[in-house]
Amino acid sequence: MKALRARFNAINPDHQRIFRGAARVALFLVLGKAAGAIKEMAVAYRYGVSDAVDAYQFTLTMASWMPVTIVGVLSVVLIPVLVRLRRADDAERVHFVRELQGIMAIAALGLGLLIWWAWPFVVDLLGGGLSATVQGMTDQLLWAFAPVAGLMLIAGISSARLRAHERHVNTLLDSVPAVSVLIFVMLATTTPGVGPLAWGTLVGYAVQTVWLAWLAARADRGFWGAPVVAFRSPHWPMLVRAAGVMLIGQFAMSFVGPLDQYAAANLGSNANATLGYAARLLSLLLGIGAVSVGRAALPVLADVQARGDGAQARVMALKWSVAMVGAGAVVVVIGWLLAPWGVRILFERGAFTAEDTIAVAGVLRWGLLQLPFYFGVLILVQLLASQNRYRIMAAIAVANFLLKAVLNMVLAPRMGTAGIMLATSFMYALSYVCYVVVALKPAALVAANGQSKPGA
Repeated sequence: MKALRARFNAINPDHQRIFRGAARVALFLVLGKAAGAIKEMAVAYRYGVSDAVDAYQFTLTMASWMPVTIVGVLSVVLIPVLVRLRRADDAERVHFVRELQGIMAIAALGLGLLIWWAWPFVVDLLGGGLSATVQGMTDQLLWAFAPVAGLMLIAGISSARLRAHERHVNTLLDSVPAVSVLIFVMLATTTPGVGPLAWGTLVGYAVQTVWLAWLAARADRGFWGAPVVAFRSPHWPMLVRAAGVMLIGQFAMSFVGPLDQYAAANLGSNANATLGYAARLLSLLLGIGAVSVGRAALPVLADVQARGDGAQARVMALKWSVAMVGAGAVVVVIGWLLAPWGVRILFERGAFTAEDTIAVAGVLRWGLLQLPFYFGVLILVQLLASQNRYRIMAAIAVANFLLKAVLNMVLAPRMGTAGIMLATSFMYALSYVCYVVVALKPAALVAANGQSKPGA
């Protein structure tokens, strides 16, 4: 044990910061994903592969894609700003955070109203393959999911504030909605329809939002950030330019979820449910393996860039990326062998049959092929974000989406739901190759202090 501790202490301190942060995030993810897995077991027992799960999966994906996209962009462009503000005076930081909270509150309200107004058009355009029963259920679920979209934005700001301080408890709180859905589904065993899914989701996101706001205030030495609607902070111009560039690519990538739902909806009854079960199992592996390192890396790499050591940040990211690709390849082999067993253990009870296990496991296996590339690319995304190279990131994202859209059209009709997963694997392979090529550019090409101009 002493020898291992000595070897660990000999590692570069910045690598140690990423490792410690990743270990904390991984622990929180394991706990959170365990709660999510238990929730999925309860949903599978209660609903099986059914119209209710089709409606739930479709509505959740369509209603959340925009807030998830916005939060994803803000996480990438906002955390480096918040990290730099840690070195600024308190008045400058307080001013910016208050304005950020105010703008996000207005955006949350507007987004919820927009989703409510646009929902009939969304169902007509993308849900044409759903049965009338499923479409009716989506209308019921929207009562909960429209406000949830706004709550996601507010929670995203609190999460970014925590991560800027290298505090990752927000990862654990990602499981709060799953725990809430589990409670509602288990307690409302005699209630028909999708009511437990709707109320569980709404209550869960509300609790998560309040909890994250409290933790973010504690991390900022008790500062809550009372909302102010204004753009007076000098940090807004750079942030808006960076976010605008990133939104192009992120919006392109954000359409991958709805694109998959559209492809699945046109494959026949319950294809959405099968894809959803496989995707949620896959998310357990994606989260624990890659998100833990990615979330821990961005604030560290941003701090290394801010102190003017861009070459060190680049070397760190490339080393972590290669290690993560190797780890992902090992997970693919193990996951391929254990996929039927895992699906059976988690889901095969109640309304979820042995035939459903075979179908979900088959789809899951094709999805596993994305793991090495996803694992490897996530750390490189954090490197480019810490360098403010958002234009390149946006271009890669658009290329990813275009490849995914073409492959969905080619593979889904031939392979069914498995083809949708295989298309995702090819998409992440392209993404990894592009990011490696960009990351291998000499550090001298990055501007002074390790930062390029926004969008470069």
